Amino acid sequence: MNIRIGNGYDVHRLQEGRKLILGGIDIPHTKGLLGHSDADALTHSIMDAMLGALSLGDIGLYFQPSDPKGAGADSQKLRAEVNQLVGDRGWCVSNIDSVVIAEQPKLKPYIHAMRDRLATTLALDSDQIGIKATTHEKLGPMGREEGIAAYAVVLLQKVMQNS
Repeated sequence: MNIRIGNGYDVHRLQEGRKLILGGIDIPHTKGLLGHSDADALTHSIMDAMLGALSLGDIGLYFQPSDPKGAGADSQKLRAEVNQLVGDRGWCVSNIDSVVIAEQPKLKPYIHAMRDRLATTLALDSDQIGIKATTHEKLGPMGREEGIAAYAVVLLQKVMQNS
């Protein structure tokens, strides 16, 4: 089989005094996501999808919240490590589709910057990355602006070896 698909999900609580980082982009907002690293829920969902496509577990297996060296870590650097794991096994990302669920802030003005940032760090064209933003229609914890969640689907393809 020359393709694999994986899906990922992540959610983090919003808290005052933290930066809001999604897709590697610092987004102006009164609150940021709480987590051991920079809590970039979008990037974390993509990482989980990449790992899941190859049955490699989830990001908690590789980046434990109890590890002090991960405190405040840039998720783009963590994602680069996951990309290396995928590449070492002879696979590469073909495309990503994702959705971020947030009542506030409105993310539409930042979608292109997030796509470009992720494309650069994954060595992809930005048209290989889909990012959509939606609200939770004021329902549940996301709707009450208690947190932000993200879902991602990643398609991996086997890298063809030269003969």
